[in-house]
Amino acid sequence: MGLLLLITILLIVMIITGVLAILLKEMLASIIVFSTFSFFAVLIYLVMGAPDVAFTEAVIGIVTTMFFMAALTQVRKEDEK
Repeated sequence: MGLLLLITILLIVMIITGVLAILLKEMLASIIVFSTFSFFAVLIYLVMGAPDVAFTEAVIGIVTTMFFMAALTQVRKEDEK
């Protein structure tokens, strides 16, 4: 019962962070919330007993966050010109 409750709470938080990542107007805030979404996905995979999938999700989450940050930096540089 406790494990099911934990997974349910994590899924609800994931849904909230996913919707927030879409609805936020500020790009940096959206990127941060997206990385939080990825973090909760890692937690769910760990709780469900899939550490290999959790590790893969963590790596993909970090790489995509870095790509988004680099893209945001380039966009801001172009806006300044």
